[in-house]
Amino acid sequence: MPNLQISQFELPFLRLLSEKFPTTAAASAEIINLQAILNLPKGTEHFLSDIHGEYDSFQHVIRNASGVIKAKIKNLFEITLTTQERDELTFLIYYPEEILQKKREENININDWYAVTLFRLIQLCRESASKYTRSKVRKALPPEFAYIIDELLNEQGENKHEYYNQIIKTIIELRRAESFIIEISKLIQRFSIDHLHILGDIFDRGSSPHLIMDMLANHHSFDIQWGNHDILWMGAGAGSLACITNLLRMSFRYGNIDTIEDGYGINLRPLWKFALDTYKDDPCQEFLPKENNVSENACNLAKISKAVTILQFKLEAELIKRRPTFDMDDRLLLQMIDYESGHITLDGVKYKLSSCNFPTINPANPNALTPEEKAITKQLRETFITNEKLQRHIQLLYSKGSLYKVHNNNLLFHGCILLNEDGSLKKLPVQGKEYTGKKLMDKFDRIARQGYMSKDPVAKKYGEDIMWYLWSGVDSPLFGKKKMATFERLFIEDKQTHTEEKNPYYEYRNSENTCKMLLEEFGLDPDSSHIFNGHVPVKTAKGESPVKANGRLVVIDGGFSRAYQKVTGIAGYTLIANSHGLTLTAHQPFVSKAMAIEQKIDIDSQRSILETSHERIRVKDTDTGKILKQQITDLKRLLYAYSHGDIKELI
Repeated sequence: MPNLQISQFELPFLRLLSEKFPTTAAASAEIINLQAILNLPKGTEHFLSDIHGEYDSFQHVIRNASGVIKAKIKNLFEITLTTQERDELTFLIYYPEEILQKKREENININDWYAVTLFRLIQLCRESASKYTRSKVRKALPPEFAYIIDELLNEQGENKHEYYNQIIKTIIELRRAESFIIEISKLIQRFSIDHLHILGDIFDRGSSPHLIMDMLANHHSFDIQWGNHDILWMGAGAGSLACITNLLRMSFRYGNIDTIEDGYGINLRPLWKFALDTYKDDPCQEFLPKENNVSENACNLAKISKAVTILQFKLEAELIKRRPTFDMDDRLLLQMIDYESGHITLDGVKYKLSSCNFPTINPANPNALTPEEKAITKQLRETFITNEKLQRHIQLLYSKGSLYKVHNNNLLFHGCILLNEDGSLKKLPVQGKEYTGKKLMDKFDRIARQGYMSKDPVAKKYGEDIMWYLWSGVDSPLFGKKKMATFERLFIEDKQTHTEEKNPYYEYRNSENTCKMLLEEFGLDPDSSHIFNGHVPVKTAKGESPVKANGRLVVIDGGFSRAYQKVTGIAGYTLIANSHGLTLTAHQPFVSKAMAIEQKIDIDSQRSILETSHERIRVKDTDTGKILKQQITDLKRLLYAYSHGDIKELI
């Protein structure tokens, strides 16, 4: 033990530590335990991005751990089981309840099947749990079967062979086999992935983001890096009317009204009535849902979409005028329209509007809300801020989320780090001070939290406005474009006006030097760390690669959303980081859960090894390892205090 004196400032901390480890023996035992943990293989991390409400695809990728479970089954049973038997075991683990129901309907000796299956599942679960401490495994066990599973996972020697056989036999005799199979299948899923990272955009486009949030709420370990669509919902949950109307417009545009009305139970009746009355004679052709359905419901959706879009433009104008530092006066579009001729002038060019039916706009004061619109906005805000389920999901986004994350020597974020045209970090004034890079991201993160949590009405209102800015602002690191061309796409046929110019980051991220600069900005080793990025879909069908800057950056948005798959050519990328290195998986579209179960059709995926570690990565090499090493140092200091009489042992 080094001969280092204990300072008077250190003593209070060590006395607190001694309450948990009151003797030399207890502290020594914990040091031995922690040192052993440091040498275990690191847990497997799973990275997903841009899920966009595609619940079935998300659920399947989580259940199959991006092919990890299938690979484990192949490694363990390649010699002893046929391909068909391995596939059956694989899908049993993915969907135990559904496969068990099918098995009951088959003409087989079900008890024999239970026995064989249980032995295989126990063998696989033992392999999946092998990289964790026995303590961590025990904490994950379902209470009903905790003792039994613990015994079966720690089988040792031939002397207990009959003992284990009898456990299996009794489980079957007591008709607990199916419950046991379900629980151990869930355990295998859990042990296959130690931690899940979601790199943003859980919401919008797909129909079931609420189900994804419910699933995440029950996940054992995950974090979220907010995407621009997530921050939009967070702003709506905080009460921002600009965010609420944008959110509704997106939902109507993609025909996902069920998410709003059924998923969250949000009352849209006043808005429906207002829209159908106001635009009863307007076909609202530009506002038809994306699927281009001309049914009566789609036509009604187009009317409500137009009503809420005009409302959005008015509310955004109010916000832009309230925040001149946002520098977005060029988006005050309603006041740029010549309502008599039906034209708008943008950047000195005059464009004919495709439609000029604006019954709620007063040309003399185009941004003013009508009395009916004021009543609707008041009702909508109250509905959003008092919705219990939505608020629970927003709170989860705050508690588990952030604008970026540094984890295990990697930098994770959804959109971009703002750069200038020359590739340098862009300065942005926020509340009277300029920020760049990491400090800018930290500042935005803090303000977004104030927008939801602050009791100060001024700070809260500014935070709400910043969340809208992060959704669509000219220098938003989540949006990453100079403008959101919603108005142009809806009302101007000239597609040149539809272009949304990206921040220079999206060109410079192909440069290894730029990526190294960004890694250093966030305190990471530029030669061994990586950037994992989402937001902009990788156009795989056109030959674009998700791996950039000589492997320093990986983009994992490949098109989870069905709306993107015609452009990307695939259904998304996911990334696995385990003790052996990095593996990128490209997924083909998921047909349906029912077909997957019926025909044992897994998502067709292609795995590519991006990086292999020459030595297996251990817990000591991770962020958790840093914490454990500090705990060991503290415990050694406590031992020193015991041995030198600074603190008395409680023997």
